[in-house]
Amino acid sequence: MEEAKSIVGNDPAYLSFDLDCLDPVYSPETGTPLLGEFSYLEAQLMIREVGDLNLYGGDLVEVAPPFDPTENMPLTGATLMFGILCVVAQSLSRR
Repeated sequence: MEEAKSIVGNDPAYLSFDLDCLDPVYSPETGTPLLGEFSYLEAQLMIREVGDLNLYGGDLVEVAPPFDPTENMPLTGATLMFGILCVVAQSLSRR
């Protein structure tokens, strides 16, 4: 994460988070399930870690509720998107 942050520096940045990076336990509807991917907590921490960047927006992709047998994915996606909105708001408030 530090390497990515050093590349971006103070340039304007857009955060796009792909839920396929989560372990299938947290995103069972993913089209590319791989065991050992990131946990929900790790995803939240990654989002918070980029809060000091010069963010101007963000999105969350690969939420597919119709393919989620647990029906948990919409909540996971919504809470992660809330985290993205919070770090973007934090960044915008520093301007």
